[in-house]
Amino acid sequence: MSSKQTILGRVTQLAKANINALLDQAEDPQKMLDQLIRDYANNIAEAEEAVAATIGNLRLMEQDHQEDVDAAKEWGGKALAASRKADELRAGGQTVEADRFDNLAKVALGRQLQSEKEAKTAEPTIAAQTEVVQKLKTGLDQMKAKLGELRAKRDELVARVKSAQAQNTMMDAVKNIDVLDPTSELSRFEDKVRREEAKALGKQELAASSLDAQFEQLDALGDSAEIEARLAALKA
Repeated sequence: MSSKQTILGRVTQLAKANINALLDQAEDPQKMLDQLIRDYANNIAEAEEAVAATIGNLRLMEQDHQEDVDAAKEWGGKALAASRKADELRAGGQTVEADRFDNLAKVALGRQLQSEKEAKTAEPTIAAQTEVVQKLKTGLDQMKAKLGELRAKRDELVARVKSAQAQNTMMDAVKNIDVLDPTSELSRFEDKVRREEAKALGKQELAASSLDAQFEQLDALGDSAEIEARLAALKA
């Protein structure tokens, strides 16, 4: 197996990892997530270097291929020029020179053929490497997305742990309050105040009724005095 296939396999395996399944098996999910994040970050860094090297090799092959294509075109042009020169010389009766230029045309055509063959031979390898590079890039993108998912899961888990701790702290405080409930003390104090208020109202009513009785008594005395006065008037 080539190193590029190994890289591709590792990238694909990591990109497809089921985080939830891994967390379900973990005794300490937060600790495991932290470790996974470190592993993923390291693997991504290594994979990026390997992918960069693979891309570099591909670009070199593409450059060599382009040079062969350009060379084939250039030799084709030279062959055509030599052939035309040979035809021109032959028309002028210079057979020996014409043959020399035709031979040059043949040499140029041979070089053209060689360059074309080299270009054609490289094409399947370039196509295969291009596909590998594309898969590696896709795998890297997936790994980076997975790393983002891991970090989000870790942050969510940490937030939930903190929330649970805060709730537990609050519930412990509430439990301590329930042991000595200040509201019950307030209720008893309120009852005492209301009893005092009721007593004051009772005294007010009592005082009012006593005063009414005294005035009624005074009214009765007034009536008696009036009757005595009228009786004295009759006798007179």
